[in-house]
Amino acid sequence: MPDGGPTSGSIRSTRPAGASTAGKPTCSGAGPKVGYSSCVAQTHHLSQATFDRLQAELNELTTHGRIDIAHKIQAARELGDLSENGDYHAAKDEQGHMEARIRHIQGMLDNAEIVEAGVGDVVQHGSIVTIRYDGDDDTERYLIGSIEERTGDIDVISPGSPLGQALLGAAPGDLREYQAPTGTLKVEVVEIEG
Repeated sequence: MPDGGPTSGSIRSTRPAGASTAGKPTCSGAGPKVGYSSCVAQTHHLSQATFDRLQAELNELTTHGRIDIAHKIQAARELGDLSENGDYHAAKDEQGHMEARIRHIQGMLDNAEIVEAGVGDVVQHGSIVTIRYDGDDDTERYLIGSIEERTGDIDVISPGSPLGQALLGAAPGDLREYQAPTGTLKVEVVEIEG
């Protein structure tokens, strides 16, 4: 993108210019803590359709979802003793799962960048790539992107995974290596779809 304009396969930030980051955790003042993840937020590359779907899901969960679960909890409370009330405990568990999903979606959307995937000459975020492992005749198709992008029967490879990192920038015919728990594996890029 020499001219700075959007191109096929380009990435653009969804955060409006001048948007405040107030209330966001920072790392200033404290050194690294053993056992804690980095303070740097992970960027989530999403298609516009997935971004819009996640925004709609978040809206549904934070409005109707919270109201529905509050009604379930209230109805279960009215049944009596909470220590032996299975409906109450089930509703509270459901509330916990819903709130975790809300936090997950909010984190993704807060750190999202829209990937405008197009047919390209190399593997990029949003590409569907067909690969063949060295020494194997079978091919496998994967989407390079977030698990939230998953559609149909195509498995997803995170661009941050060892295989995803090895594939990014590869062209058809390229042979790439990556470290797996069982050792070094080689894959050939057979085809790239947009």
